[in-house]
Amino acid sequence: MLRSLLLVLGLFAGVLAFVALALLAGMLLFAGAAEANIRGDERAGVSSGVSADARSDSAAAAPVVSSASTPRLVTLYQGATDSAVALGVTPIGVVDAWMEKPTYRYLREALDGVEHVGLETQPNLEKVAWLDPEVIVATRFRHERVRPLLEQIAPTVFSSTVSDFKASLTLVAAATGREDRAEQLLACWDDRVADLRAKIATTLGDAWPQKAAVVRFKSDHVRLYSSGFAGSILEELGFRQPDAAADQGWGMKLTSEENIPALDADVIFVLLEDDPAIHDTYRHWTAHPLWQRLTATRADRVYEVDTVNWIMGGGILAANAMLDDLYRHYGLAPQALSPSCALGDALGGEPSSVKEPSAIKEPSPTTDEGAA
Repeated sequence: MLRSLLLVLGLFAGVLAFVALALLAGMLLFAGAAEANIRGDERAGVSSGVSADARSDSAAAAPVVSSASTPRLVTLYQGATDSAVALGVTPIGVVDAWMEKPTYRYLREALDGVEHVGLETQPNLEKVAWLDPEVIVATRFRHERVRPLLEQIAPTVFSSTVSDFKASLTLVAAATGREDRAEQLLACWDDRVADLRAKIATTLGDAWPQKAAVVRFKSDHVRLYSSGFAGSILEELGFRQPDAAADQGWGMKLTSEENIPALDADVIFVLLEDDPAIHDTYRHWTAHPLWQRLTATRADRVYEVDTVNWIMGGGILAANAMLDDLYRHYGLAPQALSPSCALGDALGGEPSSVKEPSAIKEPSPTTDEGAA
């Protein structure tokens, strides 16, 4: 406890010094460089899977496993939390969920009683220090600016992206000594993907591969995602992007019903939230004549899917739930899993010791939610 108190006091002094230095020494220059690096890393992570920076971060830092069987772990982004639970590790501290606050429903049982340390975009570092972790898992995309402070608290490993669930799983596994389990989970994932891809192809025949649109309705616009968490999984399964989304980075931001033709695809997966304004947008857009002309609408292949599973969870548990959605919507029987692949076992994890469419802006590390 004395060590924790000293850490908190030291961290508080460090925060004051850090802020003063930032204000007096030209933080704008540093922020601009950091932002450029972060955005460049995020683009690399989305386009090529595990980015070079993600690999170098995890490789440069040897596994920080304590002498105990399970290190005291704090996870600072959703994909790391999901990954820890999948590996059978219960963190001592996690950040708040983006939706279904404070914890996603699918993780509530596993994380019952776990301390929350604030927002993913602004974790409470004093609380993190008070928990006295042995290892912290963070992401450069969100936390590069507070990296020196995190490393004062405990050894910290960083992912370069929040959307690559395989990189997150590998990073958390290396930090907790669960590499064998991670390899097992990824092998099970590969088997499920191969099974689902083969079954969809057999079912659709010459109509495969399909173009798939992941469409998120917001209160004042609609987003068409072309990459990120859901996009990378659909691509791995063999789906193609809608024509309008090609070469659009993360996707497109549509602000007018006149842009509905940009959503044309063989199948549309709709993401909604429990917000009256969002549902109003959905009703207005789907009632428009242009919506009725979309290929997916005419083929009755517009499916509402779970937003948490598809873009918010960010880990291998959410990814497998996304596959479950796809099996169900295509009327296919899921592959029978071997006992070693049963993800349900992971949910009782071992606790830690203690107009024209415009290209959507790249997600901000301080404002944009999810792993889309």
